[in-house]
Amino acid sequence: MFKKILIANRGEIAVRVARTARRMGIQTVAVYSDVDRDSMHVAACDEAHYLGGAAPKDSYLRGDIVLEIAKRTGAQAIHPGYGFLSENEAFAQQCADAGIVFIGPPPAAIQAMGLKAESKRLMEKAHVPLVPGYHGKDQTEAVLLAEAIRIGFPVLIKASAGGGGKGMKVAESEGEFVAALASAKREAKNSFGDDNVLIERYLQRPRHIEIQVFADELGHCVYLFERDCSLQRRHQKVMEEAPAPGMTDARRRQMGEAAVAAAHAVGYVGAGTVEFIAEHDFATSGRFYFMEMNTRLQVEHPVTEMITGLDLVEWQLRVASGERLPKLQDELKINGHAFEARVYAENPRNQFLPATGPINLLRTPAVSADVRIDTGVREGDAITPNYDPMIAKLIVHGENREQALQRLALALDEYAVVGFTNNVEFLQRVARHPAFVAAEIDTGFIARYNADLLPTLPSPSDAALAACALVEWSTARDASRTAARKAGESASPWALADAFWPNQPENGVDFVYAQSDARFAISVVPRGNGFMLTLPGGTVCAAAEIDGEHITLTLGEEQRRARVLCSGAHRVVLLAGERFEFDAVDVYAPPETDDGHGGHLTAPMPGSVVSVLVAVGDGVKKGQPLIIMEAMKMEHTIVAPMDGVVEAIYFAAKEQVKEGAELVALVEAVPV
Repeated sequence: MFKKILIANRGEIAVRVARTARRMGIQTVAVYSDVDRDSMHVAACDEAHYLGGAAPKDSYLRGDIVLEIAKRTGAQAIHPGYGFLSENEAFAQQCADAGIVFIGPPPAAIQAMGLKAESKRLMEKAHVPLVPGYHGKDQTEAVLLAEAIRIGFPVLIKASAGGGGKGMKVAESEGEFVAALASAKREAKNSFGDDNVLIERYLQRPRHIEIQVFADELGHCVYLFERDCSLQRRHQKVMEEAPAPGMTDARRRQMGEAAVAAAHAVGYVGAGTVEFIAEHDFATSGRFYFMEMNTRLQVEHPVTEMITGLDLVEWQLRVASGERLPKLQDELKINGHAFEARVYAENPRNQFLPATGPINLLRTPAVSADVRIDTGVREGDAITPNYDPMIAKLIVHGENREQALQRLALALDEYAVVGFTNNVEFLQRVARHPAFVAAEIDTGFIARYNADLLPTLPSPSDAALAACALVEWSTARDASRTAARKAGESASPWALADAFWPNQPENGVDFVYAQSDARFAISVVPRGNGFMLTLPGGTVCAAAEIDGEHITLTLGEEQRRARVLCSGAHRVVLLAGERFEFDAVDVYAPPETDDGHGGHLTAPMPGSVVSVLVAVGDGVKKGQPLIIMEAMKMEHTIVAPMDGVVEAIYFAAKEQVKEGAELVALVEAVPV
């Protein structure tokens, strides 16, 4: 077994690998970029070494520097995690040439499965079922269009050299194909340096089922069952579960054996995932098709660990050191059900665009044998535009799907991230949606139930406003008491801070909260052991037990427990499965002027300009694309909000843009 390994990654996967290595008595070396100097993964390792600038190309993609650090520190092996160098066959070969073990498959296997078109041809020879499509080398627009017509619309255009939803576009008709192809090729080139694509039939209600495989150098290969990864947005996974709902033992064995055949076909060693796209009723119809093989550990590997009781990183380390697989197929079994919810810094109500900023407050559920949190950030850290915006993975386990889903919903109720928009509320709604509870899942789930999952931001209820106002009242009272005692005035009425609280008006303390253009006024008047509250819904007697940000609130005959989080002016109230967000208003502050945006279009997220599609003086129609931006290697199109004329363009292609920066100014077209 290795004595020291280098972890060539960052964030939660680096922390997760370090955790297993520490348990096994293996020393770890971290590497970090400019913005990760004080990060969680650096603290999790025994030593850390500087790589370079914040951009991945200047740091985590610098295989030459990673190898130099490995040699200098005496690391015997390199664990690449996922992303960055994990599926780079050239780097894997460089490790082998340097006498350092690459904890992953052989370079030839990475190369064979890294090019989707080539992998399809290999799978066809291995008799692994394939979805109808075109995987040829002729990449001219005319040939690709002709093949799309042959296959039949809708078709899926996919980057041949990549994954993670990048370079993937759907063309519903022949008229959409050319624009979708151009966009897919741009994303593929930017993300993978290769703009080749393949085309496949786009299944209308597909499920995304993947099989975890593991192989050793002695010729053994097993499948560790399946994961259902159908819940996706922008072709990227949001929530995964294992085992797949509705899966029969016979179909599981058939898919597992197909996945093992795929691994054998390329001489695979280590952890890998064979991904299948399947008809919605695949468990009974038998229609499933090979999609791709990820030659690395997957983000969602914890759900497999939860249902098997295994540590897949430990398996990676043992196999990479030459050991036999810890268990063979007949020794593996499924225990219960597990879910993984990915907590992202993103705005679900704005097309899931990524968000950035500091984590001002972070509250998570208690970790237990059935609740696990894999993360690489802490309160006070920042999500930057340089890397994937995932904050954490919340993983839960139960004896069955119903129990696991209940645990997931309750755990999400306790999860809060304050500082930027995030998807926790969205995940809460998914976990409780009747169709999801009933396991009626496919990759179109989010689009189908968009109105349920992303309703208008809920206005705060009277209970939420009352809880917030009383916690703030209690905080102010305690601050008054503390200040008086520090001043040595223990007998002062300010130190008592009881119902008779000096300088508080007889008609109560007023709080005003705002959500968008709405204002909510609350008055708090202490009365004996309780309060008289004036709320938007009327006046009511209340009682409260307050412990910091926790409150047990009694309104009339109803008792509710809540948690109130305050960060600057922002307020988040977690109340019995509901989540309300609003801002405190300083009633003494001067009114803000409303500048209005009119025809001034701003960047919805930090990123770079890919191309400018119009020029100053051009007339444009509402909905017409104006600028294409890229963030997190995904394209976003800025469109005209109205008919008009382009008055000014403030950025050119390849320029970096901050969130909120003005991109284009439009003026209304003057009627002729």
